[in-house]
Amino acid sequence: MRTLYLRIVMTTILVMILSSLFAFIISNAYYQFALKPYNDKKITRMAKDVQTFYKSNPDVNLDAYLENIGRLGYQLYLADGNHQGSFFGGEFRKKDLDPKVIQKVIDGSTYHGIIQFPSKLFVTGFFDNALINTIGVPIKVDGKPSALFIRPNVEVQFGELRIFFAVILVLTIFLSIIFVAVSTRYIVKPITKLTDATKRIAKGKYNIQLNVKRRDEIGKLASNFSQMARSLEQLEEMRQEFVSNVSHEIQSPLASIQGFSQTLQSKQLPEDQRQHYLSIIEDESRRMSQLSKQLLTLASLDKEEGLLEKSTFDVAAQIKQVLFMTEWSWREKDLAIDMELPSTYLYGDKKLLHQVWTNLITNSIKFTEAGGTLLIRLGKKDNTCQIEIEDTGIGISDKDLPNVFHRFYKADKARERKEGSSGLGLAITKKIIDMHEGEIHVESKLGEGTIFRIELPRM
Repeated sequence: MRTLYLRIVMTTILVMILSSLFAFIISNAYYQFALKPYNDKKITRMAKDVQTFYKSNPDVNLDAYLENIGRLGYQLYLADGNHQGSFFGGEFRKKDLDPKVIQKVIDGSTYHGIIQFPSKLFVTGFFDNALINTIGVPIKVDGKPSALFIRPNVEVQFGELRIFFAVILVLTIFLSIIFVAVSTRYIVKPITKLTDATKRIAKGKYNIQLNVKRRDEIGKLASNFSQMARSLEQLEEMRQEFVSNVSHEIQSPLASIQGFSQTLQSKQLPEDQRQHYLSIIEDESRRMSQLSKQLLTLASLDKEEGLLEKSTFDVAAQIKQVLFMTEWSWREKDLAIDMELPSTYLYGDKKLLHQVWTNLITNSIKFTEAGGTLLIRLGKKDNTCQIEIEDTGIGISDKDLPNVFHRFYKADKARERKEGSSGLGLAITKKIIDMHEGEIHVESKLGEGTIFRIELPRM
């Protein structure tokens, strides 16, 4: 099985090889179309200089002169009228030359063998040590027409440089492979850590610390992965807590129903006590029914998809309807209702928002002592609808305030049980507000009251 590390290393080396190959092909093409004509002109000037110098100085020993030029880094071939010749400087690897070419030069033409040298794919003509890859000029030796052919001796002129560049090339390739292997290990190491971390998460171990301090995409991936692991850990804790809370909420009324049912089987039980126990069983059954209904509501809200059935309606009329439905509760406590509900139309799910106002208002009534006040205000700001529900009830402590929207959370557990609450009402409320892309905030002081502020988009 190929690892990501091996894939990156092999891909990088392949890219290096292909890049070198294409670079050589492009360089060769550049030589053929640009440098070859330039070299032809340059060597032609050199040959003409030799021709001119000897013409101006016929007394010079031509062989010695050409031998000196050969030592300076050139290869020369001098042919007479009988096509017999002598070589000076370095040895030609290929000595074949068409006699017709020699004759044309003797007759006075200039031979441009460099520019006429056939192009080859992987061999630049500049390095091809062949007699046909020369410049030929006519020259008179002792009054007899001859031909002089000349080209640079690459071995002499560029011998050390060729070794130098060859060493650089080999070292570059070797060190590049080493650096690719090391750097790839640095790149892949965080991914290896992430792979191990995913295996741990698959086993249910969420306490993961990825010490990746990089700021690139892999660093961001590691950071996001760590956040995901923490979220999964919190989700798992919430799931376990949820199961525990549901089990506890169901077990308590079942235990009460079971206990009082057994007590009711006694024939000596007075009638008034029997009726009292029956009413307790009825209350516990009602609490279980409410709990199951709210659990089903939360389950359906968590799906969200296609759940909202939006329409335009007057939210003020809806809140007044909730107040009318709960009239018996707040009148029994002799609560004062202070309303400021101008007609305000809202585009949302009428049924779900009705549940929001019902939860908040019943909570305010439930936790406000007799003779208290319930204030409900409705207003518009820009494209939002703002609702405030305030009471003068017992309030919520600073410790409990951040948790009031958590499922099954109960600030005052004894009172919640007395009132038959499941701790799901505010969780359902917040979920519905979030689904409408709105916001809900709570402010409270223990013993002074609570304010719920809701902001919903009107359209």
